[in-house]
Amino acid sequence: MVLGSVFTAEVMKPTDIIGCAGSVVLLLSAATWIPVLGLFFALVTPLPFLYYATRLGPRDGVKITVVTLIFVGLLSKLAGHPQMMVSCFESGILGLILSELYRRRFTLGFTIVLGTCSVLIVSILLLSLVTSLEKMGSTGVNPESHKSHNEEIIEAYKDWGFDEDEAVQFQKVIEDIIPKIYPAMFILGTTLSVCFIVVLSRPLFRFKDLPYPNFGPMDQWQAPELMVWGVIVTGFALFLTTGSIKLFAVNALIVMLAIYVFHGLSITQFFLNKYHAPLLGRLGVYLLIFILPYFLVTLAVAGLFDQWADFRKLNQKAVT
Repeated sequence: MVLGSVFTAEVMKPTDIIGCAGSVVLLLSAATWIPVLGLFFALVTPLPFLYYATRLGPRDGVKITVVTLIFVGLLSKLAGHPQMMVSCFESGILGLILSELYRRRFTLGFTIVLGTCSVLIVSILLLSLVTSLEKMGSTGVNPESHKSHNEEIIEAYKDWGFDEDEAVQFQKVIEDIIPKIYPAMFILGTTLSVCFIVVLSRPLFRFKDLPYPNFGPMDQWQAPELMVWGVIVTGFALFLTTGSIKLFAVNALIVMLAIYVFHGLSITQFFLNKYHAPLLGRLGVYLLIFILPYFLVTLAVAGLFDQWADFRKLNQKAVT
């Protein structure tokens, strides 16, 4: 049954405005003032927009988003944290777009791709606007602030056991690499945020009895078969080209390998479900994956070779 046919929007009430604006303010405040864990609250911020836009319908969803943006804008001005307004705007856009994608019953992959592209476009436009307004130079970074930030990072390296020269050299390497792969990091960070909201909204929607798209078993997801040719082409481009083409190939390859990491995670989830792994065992596996980097490489390789090995025997099931 089509989601649009079973979805009945409620009438917006003042309590809805208070609930949406209040929850967004709390999340953004936690994201701004709580170290480390603040990242989690920042990732969750689109969830109230998605929830209310789905429950109230597109028209009232836009209204409640605009009211929340105005409220957060005034609050961020008073608090002296303009980044709260930027985060709120991006979160509101993502929430509205995901709500519409849910309503139209797109596939999981298409939902994530469209949500990611939408946030990327909005972020790029906002970055361009902020850079042009602040007129802080071609990089958009204050030199004094950048110098102070580097000194703090070097001190952190020294706390980890690096001596002064090693810390400085390591930071120079990082500063040389990061700008080159920043596009890939930007895309991957946005994609992770969208995936996080899609996964987290499922239990919330079911608890509130809201329609959630039937994405199918997530442990059977796989990357598009043709993407392997993209990996091959970009791999050759790394050795056969120079300049901007090589930089494009590096970033494209990083993004595609990250997609294969998700493919590998899907395979891992499949076998955890197949053998009924307990909760603690699952948490242990996921903890090892994110703590030890070579597990990510293993997942990417598994996802890539699953095109031929078919570890889950999904292609055999499709034939039969």
